[in-house]
Amino acid sequence: MAGRYDPNPFEEEDVNPFADQGGKGKTSGSNYGGGAFYTTTPGSVPPVINSRIPPLPPEPVDFGYDRDVTIDVPLDSSKDLRKKEKELQAKEAELRKREQEVRRKEEAAARAGIVLEPKNWPPFFPIIHHDIANEIPIHLQRLQYVAFTTLLGLVLCLFWNIIAVTTAWIKGEAVKIWFLAIIYFIAGVPGAYVLWYRPLYRASRTEGAFNYAWFFVFYAIHIGFCVFAAVAPPIVFKGKSLTGILPAVDVISGNVLVGIFYFIGFGLFCVESVLSIWVIQQVYMYFRGSGKAAELKRQAAREGMRQAL
Repeated sequence: MAGRYDPNPFEEEDVNPFADQGGKGKTSGSNYGGGAFYTTTPGSVPPVINSRIPPLPPEPVDFGYDRDVTIDVPLDSSKDLRKKEKELQAKEAELRKREQEVRRKEEAAARAGIVLEPKNWPPFFPIIHHDIANEIPIHLQRLQYVAFTTLLGLVLCLFWNIIAVTTAWIKGEAVKIWFLAIIYFIAGVPGAYVLWYRPLYRASRTEGAFNYAWFFVFYAIHIGFCVFAAVAPPIVFKGKSLTGILPAVDVISGNVLVGIFYFIGFGLFCVESVLSIWVIQQVYMYFRGSGKAAELKRQAAREGMRQAL
C-alpha cells in the first residue's frame, strides 16, 4: 500500500524552462515514463528546480479616468448671486408696474365706453378688427357677411379700375386718368370702411340707432358712386378714369384689349351696385321692424330739447 504522503502521479510539476541546470550536480531522481510502468533511473535526468515566476502587480481598472484629478466647477460668488437676485427683482417690479398701468388704462377705457379691439383681419397681415361669428347676433350675421362682401367688392372694383386705366394709359391715353384711378382707390377703400361698414358693424353688435343713421347716409353715397362709375359719364370726373359703359364703348374702337378691360370693370360695378342696393334695403327693413326708427326719433327729439334749453 502506498504511503500516506506519496506524491500524486497526476499532479503537474512547475518546471521553469529558463532555469540553469548545467552547473548542478547530478542527483538521483525519479523519471516518470509513459505507459503503465513507473521506472527510476538514477542520474539520467537533471534535477528540476521548482521556481515560480512572480505575478505582475494588479493595475486598477479606471477606464482611462484619473480619480485623483479634481475638476474645477466655476461657482458664482455670493456677490454675483446677490447682484443677479437684485436684477431679477428689478425686472419683476418693472413688469408688475407695466401690468398695473395696462390694467388702469383698460379700466379707464371701459368706464369711458371705449372697447379695445385687437386687430385680427386679414390673418396674414391684421389691420382691422373683424369677428362676425363671435360679436354679431346670429339673426344679423348673414346680412353682415353680405355687407362685408360689398366692401370687398368695392376693393375689387377699384383695383380692377387701376389695371384697366393703366392699360389705357400705356396704349396712349393721358396720364391724368391713371392718377385719378389711384386717388379713387386710396380714398375709396379706407373711406368705405370708416364711413359706412364700421358703423353698420357697431350697429349690428350694439343695436345703436345712431350708428344705423350714420350707415344709411354714407352707404347711400356709396351706392351713388357705384352707379355713377358703372356709367362713367364725362361730367365731373375725367370719363376714362372709371371703367364704365361709356368709356368702354369709346375705347374698344381704338384698342380691343383696353375695351375688354373696361367692359369687365363695368360688369363689376354693376354687380357691386345691385348687392349694395339689396343690403341697404335689408338693413332698412330690420331698422324699421326692430323699432330703431322710433328710438332714433326719440333721441333726436331729446337732443333738440336739450339744445333748446
